[in-house]
Amino acid sequence: MSSRWLFGVAAAAAAASLTLPVTAAQAAAPAGAQPTAPKPLIAAGKPAPKAATTANRLFRAWLRDDRSAATKVATPAAVDTLFAYVFRAPDEFAGCVANACAFKHTSVRVPGELNGVLMVVSGGKVTKVYQSRRYSKEKVAKHLLNAWHKGDRNQGAEVATTAALKTLFKVKWDPHGVPYTFQGCEKSVCFWSYEGGAMLMHVAGSKARGYEVRSISYIAD
Repeated sequence: MSSRWLFGVAAAAAAASLTLPVTAAQAAAPAGAQPTAPKPLIAAGKPAPKAATTANRLFRAWLRDDRSAATKVATPAAVDTLFAYVFRAPDEFAGCVANACAFKHTSVRVPGELNGVLMVVSGGKVTKVYQSRRYSKEKVAKHLLNAWHKGDRNQGAEVATTAALKTLFKVKWDPHGVPYTFQGCEKSVCFWSYEGGAMLMHVAGSKARGYEVRSISYIAD
């Protein structure tokens, strides 16, 4: 892998570590204080959409570290994903688009466009949870490529910026096309080679906070 591919790429400054699990974040609150759940963005006096109601119930159960209550409104896989979240809890309910409800961070910086937690509601339960990830450079690169293979932009948003996603998802993955081979990461670039060229994932972040793919570029042989 030629080192010339790295010219012009500068790693972003590492952000401060903000990796408090939700339980730790609760413990850091003033004595006797309880975590405040984000206020739903729904006008007073109007019935809450079913997806928003279900998502907020799961979110509040998570804040209380109450798995029993969480399993009543979410699948086991969704519960496991949410309860494994490594950052402190998002502090704003950003509403729902169709059956996907978002909880966003407004006071901390986490990797990826997702910026928090996205819950997908189906059949009266949260069936899928996407979340910001604290991954190494290598794991971020593989997670993003896997998201592209599946055509799952939400998964990609867990570890990549809007600009990177726009570039990568501009073309749909062709399972019958040329395979991509991971060549590792060097400084601020992770390399994928394929017949006829290579894809460069430009990453930034820190080991403590996690990395994200900031942009994507291509090189032809």
